[in-house]
Amino acid sequence: MSNDTSQLSKLDAPQEGACPGNAEDIAERAESGVAKREYTGPWGRIILVIAVSMAVFHLYTAGFGLLAAIRQRAVHLAFVLPLVFLIYPARKTSIRSRPSIPDIILAVLSAVCAGYIVVNYQSIVFRGGMPNNTDIVFGLATLALVIEGARRALGIELATVAVVFLLYGYFGKYIPGIFAHRGADLGRLVDHLYLIPEGIFSVALGTSATYIVLFVIFGTFLERSGLGQLVQDMALALAGKAIGGPAKVSIFASALFGSISGSAAANVVSTGVFTIPLMKRIGYPAEFAGGVEAVASTAGQLMPPIMGASAFIMADFLGVPYLDIVKAAILPVVLYYTGLFVMVHMRARRLGLRGLRDDELPKLSTVMKERGHLLIPLIAILIMLVMQFTPLYAAFYGIIITLVVTQLRKHTRLSFQDIIWALETGAKRSVSIAAACAAVGIVIGISTLTSVGNTVGEFLLAMAQGQLLPALFMVMIFALILGMGLPTVAAYIILATVAAPILTSQFGLPKLVSHFFVFYFGLMANVTPPVAIPAYAAAGIACSSPSRTGWTAFKLALAGFLAPYLFVYSPQILLYQFTWAALPETLWVAFTAIFGVFLLACSIEGFLRHRLATWQRFLLGASSLLLIEPSMITDTIAFTMLVLVLSVQFITQKRLVHPTSGE
Repeated sequence: MSNDTSQLSKLDAPQEGACPGNAEDIAERAESGVAKREYTGPWGRIILVIAVSMAVFHLYTAGFGLLAAIRQRAVHLAFVLPLVFLIYPARKTSIRSRPSIPDIILAVLSAVCAGYIVVNYQSIVFRGGMPNNTDIVFGLATLALVIEGARRALGIELATVAVVFLLYGYFGKYIPGIFAHRGADLGRLVDHLYLIPEGIFSVALGTSATYIVLFVIFGTFLERSGLGQLVQDMALALAGKAIGGPAKVSIFASALFGSISGSAAANVVSTGVFTIPLMKRIGYPAEFAGGVEAVASTAGQLMPPIMGASAFIMADFLGVPYLDIVKAAILPVVLYYTGLFVMVHMRARRLGLRGLRDDELPKLSTVMKERGHLLIPLIAILIMLVMQFTPLYAAFYGIIITLVVTQLRKHTRLSFQDIIWALETGAKRSVSIAAACAAVGIVIGISTLTSVGNTVGEFLLAMAQGQLLPALFMVMIFALILGMGLPTVAAYIILATVAAPILTSQFGLPKLVSHFFVFYFGLMANVTPPVAIPAYAAAGIACSSPSRTGWTAFKLALAGFLAPYLFVYSPQILLYQFTWAALPETLWVAFTAIFGVFLLACSIEGFLRHRLATWQRFLLGASSLLLIEPSMITDTIAFTMLVLVLSVQFITQKRLVHPTSGE
């Protein structure tokens, strides 16, 4: 290793005010609701065999052909649920060194219940919606196992939602008012939720059983090869010397790493132990450093080319190529990170913070020489997506390319043990996502069985009195509340089922715009107190107050809250139906949107050329809101207000630098 790398290892030392143990615990609870079991000995080997077998199955079917849809999903669930019951204890007080007897029974039973679909697939198809008694028994058992698995892997919130929807489907005829329906007996519920791909085995679990699991495995291969070190080194080399450099390093590193990890809390722990102590060292307050890392990490799921699990599900929901989702995310993620970048820059100027010294930074040329080849798999995946290959194909060959590329340098070469670790870890990390998709399948199934989505839409429409802006605001609040208690993928699926359709059917928004709106705010719930898990994980590293760090993160993310309203009123931001003839208009809309986020960030932070007076902050905030709706009149008023503020700032700055004798 070079001197640059050795210097970096000193910067990355955990003793510089970090609390990584606490952060790891919080992040783990964010993923699972309770800490996972980590086995050694015989049970460790059993988990290894199950997880590696799961990874190998998905790699084999990706390379040589998928099974019939419901069979592929059933096999996926037959691996997932046993791992859930063996890895996640039933209670906090449960034994951690080994599974209990009930855990083992539930693991075996869940494999049998999912396997029942695989073995009896043909006869189930022939019965065509007329389940027999055996079907009903296995179906009810599977529903119970999925709900309990979701409770263990993701906490009580999602399990409660699934139970509420299940009860609503059965007891609907007893519910008064607009939400009443005729109800469904056990046979109809089992048929809809278990025997056909409308419930547990819906498109959500289907996406998990194909694209998501492969991309998670791909991410673990890249992680094992040392891509995280490359991202950190690149971020330091490119941004470390700038004003407030470590905060900008955090943004750059978290954006890149988050694109691969797909988890905000995991992203915080992976990059935050490195960036947060650096931010504190140059003078950022601890809660601000933690807030920056939390906000930067959250948008990793919005970062192309490998976005979070929700992006793959969105592509399947909308029936569009995944590349369309990637293109749609480009400008929203630019808007999000623009707001954050401006706020950390203005805070650094306000506090007079410097960047890192030259001798503290690695050289970009050395970094690229040592590990630059690890970017090849990411570039290859992007090329394959642009060439219209499926995400399944891209992920499979991305893994193959990673195995080849890592052999180019000795320090990135993967051994057999590394490959086994990547397969096992990738499978285990995909378990919580799959459990969420299976449980949310119950919500999807009940929604299609009872039309509750249409009922919620009518209620929302009545509350908004047919006006788009109030409807958007209410959907935003609904998304934030739902996203506080659920993983992003679960929140998105529920919102896509009950909220997005009303924005399309009643207000004429394109489907892509409606789905991106709910997805974006489901994501923003990660940094919205009182439940802001990534911020609390960052607080564990920064040794700061979780509450203060959460509210700081919320403030830093506020400029990003403007982005969804911008692309609702200007769908060009999502490159929706983009044509080269519309390029000038698209560029102007993009420019005004970015400028609007810039102005809002300055208004919130209270700094432009120097500190802003209250009335100046108000004018900049109003200017940013005027730029939401594309119009020559609103744009002119907004830029006029900006010119007024800049003029006053320039005059007052000259007075501060060259005061008159009377002053």
